[in-house]
Amino acid sequence: MKAEPAVSHRSALPLAGAALVILLGFALVPLFAGTYQTQLLTYGLIAAIAALGFNLLLGYTGLLSFGHSAYFGMGAYIVAFLAEGYILIGLPVTAILSALFGYICVRHTRIFFGILTLALSQVLWSLAFKFFWVTGGSDGLRIPRPTLLGGLVDFTGPGAFVRFINVYYYYVLAVFAICVVVMWVIVHSPFGKALQAIRDNEVRARFLGLRIRRFRWIAFLISGTFTGLAGILWAPLNGLATPDVLYWTFSGEIVFTALLGGFRNFTGPILGGIVFTYLKTYAVATTEYWQLLLGVVLVLLVLVLPTGIVGALTSLATRFKAREKS
Repeated sequence: MKAEPAVSHRSALPLAGAALVILLGFALVPLFAGTYQTQLLTYGLIAAIAALGFNLLLGYTGLLSFGHSAYFGMGAYIVAFLAEGYILIGLPVTAILSALFGYICVRHTRIFFGILTLALSQVLWSLAFKFFWVTGGSDGLRIPRPTLLGGLVDFTGPGAFVRFINVYYYYVLAVFAICVVVMWVIVHSPFGKALQAIRDNEVRARFLGLRIRRFRWIAFLISGTFTGLAGILWAPLNGLATPDVLYWTFSGEIVFTALLGGFRNFTGPILGGIVFTYLKTYAVATTEYWQLLLGVVLVLLVLVLPTGIVGALTSLATRFKAREKS
C-alpha cells in the first residue's frame, strides 16, 4: 500500500522536469524574439488559460459551453472599469457570474446546456452593446497601461511600450504557470476523477452516490473563473474592451482552441490556444476571408485529426514505441 505513492512520485518527476524545461524556454523568448513576437506569444498564453478553463467542462465533465465569452468579456470590462487592482477585484466578480450562470445551466445537459450558455452570454453582449453610456457601446472602453505589483512597476517615459510588453509577458507567464499547476491538481484530484466518472457514465456515477449537479456546478464555477482571469489579463494588452469579446463568435474561438489542441488531453488546450493565436493572426494578415480560412482548418481538423494536435502526436508516439518493441 505504501509503494503506490512512491511509484506515482517517481513517474511525476520526468513530467515536472519537462515542464520546467518548457517554462525556461518560454522565459528566454523575450531575449531572442522581437517585441511583436513577444506580444503575440503573450496573447497565446492568455488564450491557453481560457482554453484550459473551458476544457474542464468539455474534456473532463462532458459539457459543451457556447457561452464562455461571457466570463472572458466580463473580466475584460472589469479591467476597463477599475484599471487598478483589477485582478483582485475582477476574479471574485467573474467567479460570482460563473456561479450564477452555472447554477442555471447545469440543470440541463447536451444541446440544451449549450444553447442555454449561449443565450446567457448573448444577454451580456446585448447589455454591453445597448448601455453605451456605461460600456461605450460598439466603441468600447479604452484601457490604460496598468501598474504592476501594487504600483512598484509602471510604464511611463521613453521606451515605455517595449518595456511594458516584456514585463507584462513575464507577468502573464507567471500567472499561466500557476494556472497550469492549479488545473493539473484539480483534474488529478478525487474531484477531477469524479468529473470524469460523470462524463463517462452519469448513471453509474449517480449510483455511486455522487451529486451530479453539484459537481457540474463547481466545475462550471472553476471553468468560468479561469476564463475570466484570461479576460482580465487580455484587456491591458489589448488596450480596449468592446462588446465583441462577449459575442458568441468569440465563444466559438475558445471552443476552436480546445478542438485544435485536443480536448481529451491536458496539454491539448494549452497548445491549441497558442497555435490558434498565431493561426488567426497570420490568417487575418493574409486574406480578408480569414474566417473562411479558419473554418476550412476546423473542418479539416475534425476529419483528419479528430483528437487534435496533441492527440495525434500521442497516437504517433504510441505506434512508434509499439514498433520498436516488436
